[in-house]
Amino acid sequence: MDRSRIIVTAVMLAMLGAIVPIAAMFHLAWTQAVQKEHERLQLFASRASARADISLNDATAALRQIDQFTGIRCSADHIARMRQLTISTRPIEEMGYFENGLLKCSSWGPTEGRVAQSTPDFTTRDGIAVTARMQPVMSDDHFLMALRYRDHNVLVDPVRFVDVIVDPGVQIALTTQTGILLGALNSPNPARIEKIIAGPGEGIDDDLLFATARGTDWIAVATEPTSQILGSVRKQQFMLLPLGAFMAAFIIGVVVWLSRRRLSPLGELQIAVRKHEFIVHYQPIVELRTGNCIGAEALVRWKRPNGSLVRPDLFIPLAEESGLITAITDQVIAMVVFDLNRLLVADRSLHIAINLSATDVGTARVLPIIEKALQHTGIQPQQIWLEATERGFVDINSARSTLIRARELGHAVAIDDFGTGYSSLSYLEGLPLDALKIDKSFIDTISTNSATSSVTPHIIDMAKTLKLKIVAEGVETQAQADYLAERDVDYGQGWLFARPMPASEFIAYCRQVEPTA
Repeated sequence: MDRSRIIVTAVMLAMLGAIVPIAAMFHLAWTQAVQKEHERLQLFASRASARADISLNDATAALRQIDQFTGIRCSADHIARMRQLTISTRPIEEMGYFENGLLKCSSWGPTEGRVAQSTPDFTTRDGIAVTARMQPVMSDDHFLMALRYRDHNVLVDPVRFVDVIVDPGVQIALTTQTGILLGALNSPNPARIEKIIAGPGEGIDDDLLFATARGTDWIAVATEPTSQILGSVRKQQFMLLPLGAFMAAFIIGVVVWLSRRRLSPLGELQIAVRKHEFIVHYQPIVELRTGNCIGAEALVRWKRPNGSLVRPDLFIPLAEESGLITAITDQVIAMVVFDLNRLLVADRSLHIAINLSATDVGTARVLPIIEKALQHTGIQPQQIWLEATERGFVDINSARSTLIRARELGHAVAIDDFGTGYSSLSYLEGLPLDALKIDKSFIDTISTNSATSSVTPHIIDMAKTLKLKIVAEGVETQAQADYLAERDVDYGQGWLFARPMPASEFIAYCRQVEPTA
């Protein structure tokens, strides 16, 4: 009897000794999981807030530009200017002019009928009056957001304010400080959102995990069902609880191992930078008139240890946001020199275009790095082109200083993805540029009836007026190439000629393509 009691007691103590540490570990695992989810949701909310700031800034810039129009209101020139700003400003769907409280004309043309000015829900710190939900005359079921500055307004699809990439199950909402819903992604519950913004910055509301990012003009909220965590936790608990003390130690090891594996996206990117997991592919640039390869654009790729490649659009925004983009750029420069040193020295007609981040354009910190990398290599500075996207020209004075210094060092400077960001004719005239790259989105409209198909020839004419070399990106058909060649566009880049390729393939490509006289 005593033996049986001892055995029973020992078993119960063993079970208790197994259950208690397992329960404590799972409680800690749950707490950490929630914390990590909150950090991830906070990141999504911050991105949504930043996206809203960008969209508002774009729309505000367009409103201030049209407000400075000195011609006759609702004249052909006025309407054309509104249409041009509508086309070139990504968030804007339509622009209009009000006189005596009534819509007189819009980017579509003169207005028929009486359309009254909307009553704003709030006004931003920059003096932009915002109406959160407005039903346009041309739409019965789709509400737009109206932004007004003085006598002009623009209509913006609220989706533009929360146009961010999120994981499945994550919902995004953007509201005013008073709770007015401005935009939403993946259909969050408005009543739940209103309750969340009245409380703390992060937490659990019934069955939702949530985190917020509070700005000056609005609050961004990211939510996710707790069921996405509970399911996996309960399944593990069901399997592990009967295993006793021996399995408790095993589970602790597994949790530690899994915790190290489950790094945040930023943590993984930091490791990738530290371990030099980036490679460069080269997409040839050809002269449209002769078909000769005259160089290539260096395109960074993230190659994971398992051999898989991560698309640039999945890590470049995070790299720019976190400041890691500068370290990645430095690695790209080093790889270009290592990969193509002999090729560039052997053929002085070739150049390699390297993309600069907004930080590099604003600070010029990359120029000494390039200068040092080229020392004792035989590569001439003019063989390294520097490409800056329009995002890099937000601080125009700093950008101008950087570009001037780059050209003094011998580099050619190109504006990349033209037409998709902040640039205008005044920007181009005020910047020391050598080339303009037409974004693929405009090349795609060649020989189509899309609303932006007429923009491409205007960009070409503008570049010629400013005596800039022109590179057409994303050329995929012979018809596009013929169209561009007929209009004396200098260079083309796209899958019609070659896809991005590793250095060895690019070197072979250059050797196969014989120059024509």
